[in-house]
Amino acid sequence: MAQRFRTLFISDVHLGARSSQAGLLLDFLAHHDADTIYLVGDIIDGWRLKQSWFWPEAHNDLVQAMLAKASSGTRVVFMPGNHDEFARDYLGQRVGGIEIVDRALHQGHDGRQYLVIHGDQFDAVVLHARWLARLGDGAYRTAQAINARVSAVRRAMGLTYWSFSAWAKYKVKKAVNFISSFERTLADEARRAGAQGVICGHIHHAAIHDFNGIAYMNCGDWVESCTALAEAQDGSFRIITWSEGERSLGRTANAAPRPLASEDRPARAREREAA
Repeated sequence: MAQRFRTLFISDVHLGARSSQAGLLLDFLAHHDADTIYLVGDIIDGWRLKQSWFWPEAHNDLVQAMLAKASSGTRVVFMPGNHDEFARDYLGQRVGGIEIVDRALHQGHDGRQYLVIHGDQFDAVVLHARWLARLGDGAYRTAQAINARVSAVRRAMGLTYWSFSAWAKYKVKKAVNFISSFERTLADEARRAGAQGVICGHIHHAAIHDFNGIAYMNCGDWVESCTALAEAQDGSFRIITWSEGERSLGRTANAAPRPLASEDRPARAREREAA
């Protein structure tokens, strides 16, 4: 039986990219459901699809699963990101029962308001140097190719999964203080919108913490970390990691400034922290 949440937030699935973990997300959705599901951008990777068509059955199944949820009464809200910016031509419309918006204000169980937005709108590289963003995207694909080889070697040696591409990307962005700047900018935008928190995606780095009095929450991605943000019926937030072959909950944390929740470690599951 699926575990039911008040809200699920999913971002950066990158359907159409070979690195997309659509099959794992389908499995995750078979075990988790919610009254409302926010698709927080980069669900479809239009950049990849323009270069070469890749659309396996699992990617189509995931689209059909979201349409089925929308038709069965689940509120599904999609906000396009930079990789699926073509969908911004349909802002304010419904497609198959799915709402398409640029941003949303989500009211938590406790009445707090959270700005929900992909986040690319505040990425200076994407905004002002698209050629550089695409160059970086190409380098990231190279890192992912290296990651596949590293993972194969580590599996053969009996070692746990480690993402070279996530490490390389984080190191580069950390060097230019990008993540901190991104979080600060999104927190400031939430404050301008009169919200007490912000929920975003874009940088493939799941996190829950307080940023100058604003609850900052990032969904992560379904390329490397396979994470989703979930709001429980009592209003607490947690990051869920869905690992291949494990079907396990990752370390959970309540949204800042609430204290961290205790870890849930089922006997047959290896858990790892999402952020």
